[in-house]
Amino acid sequence: MRVLLHTSYSMTHAVIKSGGKQYLVHDEAVIKVEKLEAEPGKKVTFDEVLLVAGDKDIKVGDPLVKGAKVSGEVVRHGRRDKVMGVKMKAKKRHKKLFGHKQHFTEVKITGIK
Repeated sequence: MRVLLHTSYSMTHAVIKSGGKQYLVHDEAVIKVEKLEAEPGKKVTFDEVLLVAGDKDIKVGDPLVKGAKVSGEVVRHGRRDKVMGVKMKAKKRHKKLFGHKQHFTEVKITGIK
């Protein structure tokens, strides 16, 4: 994964892992992650932090950064747009369409420690 960080402003970035996916976050960022079991307005903590980049130093985990935590607040739950798929059997005149709407949780990042 290639991460580009701008040094012209001071902001702490982190790469977290949630739901089998990785997300590049910073303070006050709003991200959509796989559905979490938390009510809107509740605090959540991401313990699986892979990278923390500050103003002058970058800490890369092996595989995780020890003692690093990213905290956030659940904004809302929702479902993404429908994705259509097709199953088809060649030369058998069989075709089946299906759709899928994935659940997500929107989280506002409140702090990186």
